[in-house]
Order: sequence, then C-alpha cells, then structure tokens
Amino acid sequence: MNRTLTMTDKEISRMKVVQMADEKRITQAEGARRIGVSPRHFRRLLARFRLEGDLGVISARRGKPSNNRMATDTRQQIKDFIHDPLYKGFGPTLLTEKLAGRGGIIVSKETVRQLMIAEGKHQPRKKKDPELHQQRERRARRGELVQIDGSEHAWLEDRAGKAVLLLFIDDATSESLAGRFVPQETYFAYAELCQTYFAQHGLPVTFYSDRFSVFRVNHKNPIDSDATTQFGRALDELGIELICANSPQAKGRIERAFLTFQDRLIKEMRLEGICDYQHANQFLPTFLQSYSERFSVLPRSSHDAHIPLDPAIDLDRIFACHYTRIISKNLQIQFNRVIYQIKTTRPAYALQGRQVTAVLYPDQQVAFYLNHQLLTVEEFRQQPKQAAVKSSKDLAKSSYSPSPNHPWRNYGKKLNSNSHSPTDP
Repeated sequence: MNRTLTMTDKEISRMKVVQMADEKRITQAEGARRIGVSPRHFRRLLARFRLEGDLGVISARRGKPSNNRMATDTRQQIKDFIHDPLYKGFGPTLLTEKLAGRGGIIVSKETVRQLMIAEGKHQPRKKKDPELHQQRERRARRGELVQIDGSEHAWLEDRAGKAVLLLFIDDATSESLAGRFVPQETYFAYAELCQTYFAQHGLPVTFYSDRFSVFRVNHKNPIDSDATTQFGRALDELGIELICANSPQAKGRIERAFLTFQDRLIKEMRLEGICDYQHANQFLPTFLQSYSERFSVLPRSSHDAHIPLDPAIDLDRIFACHYTRIISKNLQIQFNRVIYQIKTTRPAYALQGRQVTAVLYPDQQVAFYLNHQLLTVEEFRQQPKQAAVKSSKDLAKSSYSPSPNHPWRNYGKKLNSNSHSPTDP
C-alpha cells in the first residue's frame, strides 16, 4: 500500500536514530542522548517504530489543538478588552497589565500581542537599525544628578486643550521625583515645582536641562548683567549646579520617560475619567509613584546625595525675579514705571547712589533689599498738573511764512546755469 508521510527535519533525524537503535548499531541509552529524551521515552519511540514503522516517530498530536490551549471563554474576554473603546491605543504590554489588574486574566504579553495582531488592533513595527550614541554611565547616588524638562502635549486627548508636563527624573535610579501640569513652560512654573521638590526630597547636587531660555541665556554676546537667567541665579544661591545638555540624546533618560508618560499616563487618566488639569495634578503623584515602582532601578550607592532643606532659607524670595536698581539723590527707586520713596531715619548721603535688589514676586508684589536688608518704601504718587487756561485767540492756528533764505525762494536759480527766479519771464 502506497502512502505519503509528511515529516519535519526533527522527526527525520529522530527516525534515523531510532532505526539505528533497532538495528543494534547503537544502544538505547546512546539513542536517547542523541535526540535529547529520557531512556524510558526512547523505549516508547522504539516500540512504536517496530509496531507502526516510520509513522511511529511522527507526533500523535499533529493537527489536534494543544493541551495548553487557552480556554474559549478566556480568549473571548481578552478580545472584548481589545475592542473596548476605553482601551483604544493600548499596546500589548500595557493591555496585559490591565487584563491582570482589572479583568483578573493573567496571560503573557506575547499572547496578547498575537491576539491584537489577529484582530487588527496592533501593527508590528519593523525593526530599525539602532542609532548609536555614546552611552553615559548613571550617577552613583540618588539626587546627584536630576534631569528636568517640560513636554507640551494633548495629555487629556480631546477632553481638554494642550498643557505642559514639567518632570524631574533622577539619573541614578530613573525615579520620577516631581511633576506638574502647567499652562506654559515658564520660570515661575519651574520655581513653584522646585519649591515643592526641595521641601519633599531636599536639595540635589546638580540639575541637568536643555538649552531652553529659562535655563540658559542664548545670546551670542550677553552683557555681564544678563549672562545668567533668573533660574540660574536662584540655583547659584542654593548651591546647586546647572548643566545644559548639548542635544536631546544627552538627556535621554527624561526623553524616554516622556515617551512612556505620553503612552501610559494618557490612558491611565482616560480610565480614571479625568477631564481637566486640576484633577490631573491631583492624580499625578499616584502615577509617579507607580511609575517609579515599575521602572526605577537601584543606585550603585545607598547614600542619598540630597541635602536637607534648611528651614531658614526663604525659597519664596530666592525664586522671585531679582533686578538691580540705583537709589536716586531723593532716596527714590524707579521700578516698572513706578517710583518708590524710601522711608528711613538714616542720613540721605548714606543711601544715595547705592545699589539695591528689586524682588518681584509671582503676585506682582515688589520688595527692595539693600545688603540683604529689607527697605521700607511706599509708592510715590506725583500730583497731576493743573490744566493751563488759554484764550480762544491762542487756540487759533498761527500763519506760517517761509524765511528769506528758505530753499523755496531760491528754486530754479541754478537750473541750466541760468540765474533767474521762478517769477522772471
């Protein structure tokens, strides 16, 4: 009887070894070692080969569903998750976590990925040749280097407009130390987040940022007074070093964190039903903690480099805007088109021409300091001048007569070398 058998390369190799054992050319123990099975299972293969021939080495499970196949109900539940609009845009990894956390279904990421591909909800990415960048070793201690940046994005999708997420990421551990949604990436926004971060963790050794104008003066030839930004001045007072990266890849730790946040944070806030940035800021600390637990690593050193914040430090004054002004002879200071009169019992000559620091707070309140001592000032209001009284004759327009040497009177005298006036025939 003619028959056609389909065998894999593995089954062909196995058949040859079993045939050699059947012909007594090798021992059963040697045959089991060659095909990588136990001697007991090799004896089963040999018995089937003697009974059924070549068909005995072919798997009896061929064409049948696997014993480890997922239950039909579980597969359908996963498909329901995949097609749920609430989980639109979820990747295989994040959806696997939500299946375990919300649905109680524990499966592998690859299983979810294959189901998403089959359902048309995931497009496999083509592997690109990696861009090679020189890798920088992490700092050894937590707080030794903190990467800071902001990312403008539609964080609440179509439920609200765009906003900027300010984020502080520790270089040694990838821990998210602080974050906040703000309307714009401004100095006062960073200043407010810094105060919260310093109060919670202490002062870091170094901040690592990009070359945004809040952090660095980008003029080619800045003058001495404008060579440092307000943020740089504030950090200098606190003894914190500021380093500006030359490229986004140099601070890749926080750039990759933003990619993760733009994927996971958006979907987490969608699941929580958050529709405004006030509630988003209330939810953000919870997400930052879960992010750190999921993605942070252990530092090489157990020592924390953060310096505890001295309660005597006035962070509100340090992170206000500081400007330099000169006291006039009348002991007055002009700032933002307003004149302030100094109130003091000291002699005038002791203050005239002295340099003071004008401190502008976010609420537009102004304070003046001389050698770190607060000056008592009051706003000087000039009395408006009284309107002058004029007669009606003075309001009439006066006639205008050109002067005797006006160019109009000499017009044409030198035209064509003829000396005549425009009135000559």
